[in-house]
Amino acid sequence: MWYPPEQAAGATEPAPAPAPQPLAQQPFTPPGVSPGPSMPAPTMPPPTMPAPSYGTPPPPPTYAPPPAYGAPPPAAYGQPGPPPGPPPMYGGAGYGYTGYASTAGTSGMAVASLVLGILWIYWIGSILALVFGYIALNQIKQRNQGGKGLAVAGIILGWVGVAFFLIGVIAVAAGS
Repeated sequence: MWYPPEQAAGATEPAPAPAPQPLAQQPFTPPGVSPGPSMPAPTMPPPTMPAPSYGTPPPPPTYAPPPAYGAPPPAAYGQPGPPPGPPPMYGGAGYGYTGYASTAGTSGMAVASLVLGILWIYWIGSILALVFGYIALNQIKQRNQGGKGLAVAGIILGWVGVAFFLIGVIAVAAGS
């Protein structure tokens, strides 16, 4: 049968360990130094300064209660405020109202003019860009539509395409 080494046959009982002292009674000793007659155990000095006193705190600020719902704003510098006006009329200025006349959308002819001016389909697109661009400018003026910049860009690209076409024709004629 197995026995722990302390209880093995012929072993003597070890002496009990001394009871540890409470922390408050143990003097502080730095590691590696043993207290002796040359070094007394340090103790904490009693507090000599009283806690600082800053006086009584100021009273909390007082605030006026908020105005009641629908009450007019307070008048400035003691002047009487404006009387409340009537509620807005039904159908008056509402959300999204800007005061400007709205446009009827972007002209489709202006978009077509710009697309054909960009594509230059064998230079026929340039001529169609000019036609659609000038028609779009007239429609934009008459119908209060948007897209004037698109129409102008289509017209400019159309004239650039016509110019390239004419330069190509002149180069082919001069080379023959």
